[in-house]
Amino acid sequence: MNQIKVGSRIVYQVHAPTTFLFNISVARNEHQQIVEELFEVEPFFKIEECAVSPLGNRLVRLSVSPCDLTVSYNATVNLNVEEAQATDVSETPYEQLPADILPYLNPSRYCESDKLLEFATKQFGSLVPDYSRVTAICNWVYEELSYTAGSTGPTTTACDVLELKQGVCRDFAHVSISLCRALGIPARYVAGYAVNLNPPDFHGFFEAYLDGRWFLFDATRLAPVGGFVRIGTGRDAADVAFSTIRGDAESPEMQVWAKEEHSDDKLLDPDNVETAVSSAP
Repeated sequence: MNQIKVGSRIVYQVHAPTTFLFNISVARNEHQQIVEELFEVEPFFKIEECAVSPLGNRLVRLSVSPCDLTVSYNATVNLNVEEAQATDVSETPYEQLPADILPYLNPSRYCESDKLLEFATKQFGSLVPDYSRVTAICNWVYEELSYTAGSTGPTTTACDVLELKQGVCRDFAHVSISLCRALGIPARYVAGYAVNLNPPDFHGFFEAYLDGRWFLFDATRLAPVGGFVRIGTGRDAADVAFSTIRGDAESPEMQVWAKEEHSDDKLLDPDNVETAVSSAP
């Protein structure tokens, strides 16, 4: 078990009455246990936590008047980590997929898997339908795309990224998810904190459903997946935005951190960035 300290601090200049929906709290699920946590706002306003997902995603709603607002979150998390075995992990046939997994085969806001069917089949259709095919997708995305900060925006889709040949972590995840879904592999987006991520930020990665369980993958190779702490899981980044704003506010400053306190294994070694992690459904 790994113990991780995570947190974020976001400063806003609020110019008019505004309601925020924050998705920065560590998810409550079987993969991680929250030892302690603290969500603070300054100046003080009443916060409301909304449990909105069976996957453990947690939203905090906050309505404020014009002010200089600081939102801070800190947590200590025990992370259950199981190193994946890439052998004998096959793709699950469509007819055997559980009903709650089927939606993760469908196209979504940022993942137009239906438009990439021909390309995905041509590029990866001849590969063995198992864990190694998802690894091949991640390798291809890593090699074909340039990680470039600021190169994409909130409306950029997977198809846009493939044309641009560049993007950030959420774009790498969206492309990987789209290619998996086009091949009949259920895949979903995960937002979280990541140990050894440089520069520190909220991180986007993904899960693929293989052999009856979910496996974590990250095509950016920017941090070891053994140090990923989940914030939220959804069809794509639209489901797990760290902040949704209704009103008039801007953020001149944001800090995010994730630090290993202690570890029972070597999964957080900075050189071990290609590891995948298996998890229960």
